[in-house]
Amino acid sequence: MKSLAVFSMGISRNSAPGTASAPFSVMVAKEATDHIRSWRFIVLLALIILTFFGALYVSFSNIKAAVSNVQDPESVFLYLKLLTTSDGTMPPFHVFLNFLGPLLGIALGFDAINSEQNNGTLIRVMAQPIYRDNLILAKFVSALIIVSYLFSALALLMIGAGVFLTGVLIEPAEILRILGFVLISVVYVGFWLSLSILFSIVFRQTATSALTSIGVWLFFTVFYQIAISLVVKALLPNQPVLTELAVTRYNELIFNLLRLAPSQLYSDATTTLLMPSVRSLGPLTMEQMAGAIPSVLPFKESLMVVWPQVSGLLAATVFCFAMSYYLFMRREIRS
Repeated sequence: MKSLAVFSMGISRNSAPGTASAPFSVMVAKEATDHIRSWRFIVLLALIILTFFGALYVSFSNIKAAVSNVQDPESVFLYLKLLTTSDGTMPPFHVFLNFLGPLLGIALGFDAINSEQNNGTLIRVMAQPIYRDNLILAKFVSALIIVSYLFSALALLMIGAGVFLTGVLIEPAEILRILGFVLISVVYVGFWLSLSILFSIVFRQTATSALTSIGVWLFFTVFYQIAISLVVKALLPNQPVLTELAVTRYNELIFNLLRLAPSQLYSDATTTLLMPSVRSLGPLTMEQMAGAIPSVLPFKESLMVVWPQVSGLLAATVFCFAMSYYLFMRREIRS
């Protein structure tokens, strides 16, 4: 009730003519403050920071061997190696983020609307001189701002630790790739955020929306790959009778089906950006590999390789939020 009173005072102070955007900024600040002060965000923040420092420690422990390998064309990219180097005891940070990112998005959005309605604060907020769509936009934007600040801070912390411990300056190409990694990570978390907001509108109880969001995440993370493997194994003809072209087509079909999962799209995009030597995300024939010289791709070429994955994540995020927007605008909030 105290935060609602402060919110109402902020709206009334900023509702003067010519300040149409002021109520929205007040709502964004209020939602961001509520997220930062919540225990679930603090717990997830601590978990992400611990995994980040653990992965960074493993990378620094093995960075000398990684950059000393003259056979590796990526050995000149020190800061990209800090995000991808591992000795097998602990996965790289982008692999951890593939697992923890959905939990962060779900935690920030699973009770965005239904908790307000169950507590009776939704109709009080709507009684203020604001547009209805400002509420759902503020909840989405405030969470994305927090996630953007979090990932940007971790990236800057990694760069600062690298400069302090190694004395090697970062290359412009590495800055672009790390920035692309941060943006894709924000979009990936934004998809799960928009999906959890959608479930918070569809279901009245917060426990139901939380369990549904986690169930979708578990399905795409664990069971989807198992289901695809079983279906393909049942439908695949005998291996000896297949030609090389048929095997390539079946592999492309498997990869395309796996890329319906958001985690696979994120994994493909981040792997290509953080490993410049990756030239293709699909199966290659021997003719395509013949005469290929190991080298790194420019940032623009790597971005072109992962653009379908990035477009897929953006499209899924926009679709889920558009559905949330449509359902919320047509919802009766007085009951």
